Amino acid sequence: MKLPGQDAIARQADEHLVTYRVKLPRKLVEHPIRQVAKRLSMALLVLVVTAFIVYADRDGYNDNSDGSLDLLDAFYYATVTLSTTGYGDITPVTDAARLTNIFVITPLRVMFLIILVGTTLEALTERTREEWRLNRWRSTLRDHTVVVGFGTKGRSAIRTVCATGLRKEQVVVVDPSAKAIEAATADGYAGVIGDATRSEVLKRAELQRARQVIIATQRDDTAVLVTLTARQLNRNAKIVAAVREEENAPLLKQSGADAVITSASAAGRLLGLSVLSPAAGMVMEDLIQQGTGLDVVERPVIKAEVGKTPRELDDLVVSVVRGHRVLGYDDRELGTLELTDRLITIVRATPVTQIAPDVRPLRG
Repeated sequence: MKLPGQDAIARQADEHLVTYRVKLPRKLVEHPIRQVAKRLSMALLVLVVTAFIVYADRDGYNDNSDGSLDLLDAFYYATVTLSTTGYGDITPVTDAARLTNIFVITPLRVMFLIILVGTTLEALTERTREEWRLNRWRSTLRDHTVVVGFGTKGRSAIRTVCATGLRKEQVVVVDPSAKAIEAATADGYAGVIGDATRSEVLKRAELQRARQVIIATQRDDTAVLVTLTARQLNRNAKIVAAVREEENAPLLKQSGADAVITSASAAGRLLGLSVLSPAAGMVMEDLIQQGTGLDVVERPVIKAEVGKTPRELDDLVVSVVRGHRVLGYDDRELGTLELTDRLITIVRATPVTQIAPDVRPLRG
């Protein structure tokens, strides 16, 4: 099956050059131009204060050109003094003027230089600090979650995963939109700006060392290409993808996705259920909102539960994961529970409720 727009995506993936950038979350975000403007304003304030101090004591200075000192001469003297140029055409001649230069003008000169030199050094070292942060981030990033697409689906997926105990530092967002990445970093996630169909972009997100990948792109054809690329880079990661059209779900599974969610049909089924039974619709919506009300939790079987049936447990068991199969709680093939089984249960959400990590990705 050929998806609409697949040729355009393929042509884009064949381009030699790619633009991508990694952005790490910052606690305080201030635009660089605003920082420079603030420091320049401070330097200008120091210059103006110095000029008025000199003008107020203008009788203590001598101008070699005409002997008198006006406001323009005061600004001129302040400028050449603070910048340490010092032409010597205007000089303090009285004791009071010289004391003012020692105890007032000199500290202002030092302050002026600190402001300007500090701005210059910060501009020169910003890239070095950023590279150091990126290298440190890459060296410590392991078993993280990569989320491709920071739209409505991607945001909801991240909130659900983080509600189970995943730290924000373990989430990397990939999106071609700079605004989306800015929003992600503002929320505390690391972000990579670029086309996720390119392996170079996914490598920037350290996908080859990721534990799970969530693909929530806007187009189904893009989701297919991202899935193929992600599976090629990481054979062991669990990949979950969302598609709009149900007919494209098998193609996603063939591309390497462990689970495929059809967003349009899932929303439609929830709408239909809510029409037939508003209460049942509310329960289903509560179940898919992790961290509130009732939660669906996957956990391993403990030794005390081995040999029992799902009905004999205190927890409300919905299904049992055995190997690569998901069996219903009343499936005749299930029999009794084994130590290697995993249980899908419904529990009351608490602050410590977490989904136990999967031992292996489920396919099919």
